[in-house]
Amino acid sequence: MLLKEYRICMPLTVEEYQIGQLYMISKHSHEQSDRGEGVEVVQNEPYEDPTHGQGQFTEKRVYLNSKLPSWARAVVPKIFYVTEKAWNYYPYTITGENCSFLPKFSIHIETKYEDNKGSNDNIFDNELKEQEREVCFIDIAYDEIPDRYYKDSEDLRYFKSEKTSRGMLQEGWRDTQDPIMCSYKLVTVKFEVWGLQTRVEQFVHKVVRDVLLLGHRQAFAWVDEWIDMTMDEVREFERAIQEATNQKIGIFPPSISITEKPLSSCALTGPASAPTTPMCTDAPESLSVPKDRPRKKSAPETLTLPDPDPSGVPQSSTLTPLPVSNHLQSSTPTSSKSDLAEMGEQ
Repeated sequence: MLLKEYRICMPLTVEEYQIGQLYMISKHSHEQSDRGEGVEVVQNEPYEDPTHGQGQFTEKRVYLNSKLPSWARAVVPKIFYVTEKAWNYYPYTITGENCSFLPKFSIHIETKYEDNKGSNDNIFDNELKEQEREVCFIDIAYDEIPDRYYKDSEDLRYFKSEKTSRGMLQEGWRDTQDPIMCSYKLVTVKFEVWGLQTRVEQFVHKVVRDVLLLGHRQAFAWVDEWIDMTMDEVREFERAIQEATNQKIGIFPPSISITEKPLSSCALTGPASAPTTPMCTDAPESLSVPKDRPRKKSAPETLTLPDPDPSGVPQSSTLTPLPVSNHLQSSTPTSSKSDLAEMGEQ
């Protein structure tokens, strides 16, 4: 398990970002989708939780086979998707992602939003329960973004909003910007498969960081498109764009259900607080070590055993061990330390 806390500041208020977040997620998903790949919305409906109150439940399928690195594509089916379930009780959200093909893989994200510049070091005290985690600040204006995602119109060093007059963020902008808010995201990645755990968990965190950077950049770069929207208007936009995205993917017919009546907490498989991702104990057959795999034996070059002697004094005879095949390798599990830069190229 690899746990990190990401903090992403925005030149917005928490109230404004509630609209901006919904707009950005819908438009971003549509842009990143193409036939056979992208984000299919399965469910999107009101949801009532006894602890967190009324919110919105969303289930999506993220098809991403071609975006995987070559070492991952070698072990997954041609049609491969991750199931994402999200419970949005803004300003608190819970997101869980898992894959039926990889039962030992899961991503769990808890998010809290506050009107500050990322200065709250105790925001996840109740959730962490003294667990160690790395804190990573993401600068939406100056952190490097993958070339394939870069657009001049979304470069926040040069973008200025016409409607809010905010923008052209200068170096150190978080110290002087007003208003300012922060998205605090506690991200847990699990991939409990021998020999691949470290490599996969580090790769997934790199992908998560790139997605968070891109999404938050776009949310502000598109601020003039959504800043005047009401919640009803952004929900209608969300409905229309999700249907268009499902048709764009083309694998399954649209199946969105946005209902007016909130579902009770027992209507969906989700606990009152943070949901857990089901895990099973067995790895997929393609990633398992064969049971009959030969294992290298450790033995001295000679083995000395006592020989009985009529005189009662033990004599020794030397046995030479049988030769071991050159192809046998040690089966001791190790964590991969290969260059992650290569894995980031999707």
